Amino acid sequence: MRILISNDDGYLAPGIIALFHAMKKIADVEVVAPEQNNSAKSNALTLHSPIYIRQADNGFRYVTGTPADCVHIALTGLLGYKPDLVVSGINNGANMGDDTIYSGTVGAAMEAYLMGIPAIAFSQVERGWGNIEDAAQWALEFVQSMTQRSASTSEPWLLNVNIPNKPLRDLKPAKICRLGRRHPAERVITQLNPRGETMYWIGGAGPAKDEAHDTDFFATSQGHVSITPLQVDLTDHSGLVSWQECMTPLEKVE
Repeated sequence: MRILISNDDGYLAPGIIALFHAMKKIADVEVVAPEQNNSAKSNALTLHSPIYIRQADNGFRYVTGTPADCVHIALTGLLGYKPDLVVSGINNGANMGDDTIYSGTVGAAMEAYLMGIPAIAFSQVERGWGNIEDAAQWALEFVQSMTQRSASTSEPWLLNVNIPNKPLRDLKPAKICRLGRRHPAERVITQLNPRGETMYWIGGAGPAKDEAHDTDFFATSQGHVSITPLQVDLTDHSGLVSWQECMTPLEKVE
């Protein structure tokens, strides 16, 4: 088995190091990750400046670009082969609900999915890397359980996984969940720089708005690992008919 690992916290982050040491027990593993923290970069690709790749002393390759850059470059020429699985993370903090739209961790996994490779985005619920080795061990066992599924289907899949910061023995069974929703983000933060110019900082994410019993927010709050299958199609399928009806009078005018 061959696994590609990336993340959005950077190649020196404890989460990716723990994930690497776990996955290398069962697979040939390559790490291609950002040089710097690239949180909230989503699926962004670098198109207007060159990207450089260097190799660290531990063998990890780090990229002067985004998480999606890392996976895109790895799969379109750097590796020279198609991995069996791409895993992203382990992220320093949750990627639940609306977070998945912005997440570089999810963006890296999604880039692999778009290229036809099964992918998993792993995150810890709380920031700070508490119990990171336990989270990596859980991820290892989960990947082992998914190996048979990968072999039995030719279709790629994309999973978003959030692991509570608990010892392995205290983690409750995983639950398949839908994404919850958050309230609107907190207000933008303004400061003056030494020249008197106003600086703007994006405010924090809002609290959970939809945390019903079938959401990732609820599952992790109860100590369960949440697993959410993701898709890329953003089409509002249920609204296609009503939008077509709205357009019909305009078409007649033309």
